[in-house]
Amino acid sequence: MILKIEIDNGSGFCFGVTTAIKKAEEELAVGQTLYCLGDIVHNGMECERLRKMGLITINHEELEQLHDVKVLLRAHGEPPETYELARRNNIEIIDATCPVVLQLQKRIKKQYETSPSPSEGGEPGISPSGRPGEVVIFGKKGHAEVLGLVGQTKGQAIVIESLEDAMRLDYSRDIFLYSQTTKSLDEFHRIIAYIQQHIAPTATFKSFDTICRSVANRMPNISQFASKHDLILFVCGRKSSNGKVLYNECRRVNPNTHLIEGPDEIDRSWLEGIKTIGICGATSTPKWLMEQCRDALMKD
Repeated sequence: MILKIEIDNGSGFCFGVTTAIKKAEEELAVGQTLYCLGDIVHNGMECERLRKMGLITINHEELEQLHDVKVLLRAHGEPPETYELARRNNIEIIDATCPVVLQLQKRIKKQYETSPSPSEGGEPGISPSGRPGEVVIFGKKGHAEVLGLVGQTKGQAIVIESLEDAMRLDYSRDIFLYSQTTKSLDEFHRIIAYIQQHIAPTATFKSFDTICRSVANRMPNISQFASKHDLILFVCGRKSSNGKVLYNECRRVNPNTHLIEGPDEIDRSWLEGIKTIGICGATSTPKWLMEQCRDALMKD
């Protein structure tokens, strides 16, 4: 018999996702036709809820064919080319880029303009050591946020996904390291330590901690939550980058952790001998979905 089911109060949408969804709901509530460039959140069930309200999800190729419409840009942000295309096609942008991401975009753009890579062609900017430097982004290659960040450097920034990738950097060059906002703080610090140990004496290394604290602070909180229960159900869309980080942390603390996208994926065999269940999720997991999982467990 299950004695206790607890939903983690710290789980659920982050500020950026909440704002993007609120903006979409406001436009749809007044009957506006609204397009969204990419999934508004990496959660299929929340995307389906908004689709039923009228939100039309499109990709970049489809955006090129649109004219005189409204398009919402989600919290992840977009490169400058997207805004230029919107201007050409008379598209009204509803910009829901997370303020944390927007600030990071501005910082990377400024850094690049100060010291762009010579691989772009032309005269490179001057870095602190008087030599061209590389803008390096610790993030997931192809992730929407990372594409927006790389776009600030005209495609010249180097993206590294791991410490192993960092080992292959050119340490004779100046390195300016930033991070995708939802990456692991611990791994970022390991990469910083490695670069500090290997950067050439003639080169400059600067790192900028651009990891969102509303996400980073969830790591210790979710660790504590996972340790309190016999079984953890981590509710998350499988596309979520942040979700993978938090899920892996849950599993590290509590090996009896299962990732599910919704109540239909709950395996009843997991419940044998279990007295307490914790339900938690990513910054892209809606509270209502975690509540559905709780309700499904309570049916028996």
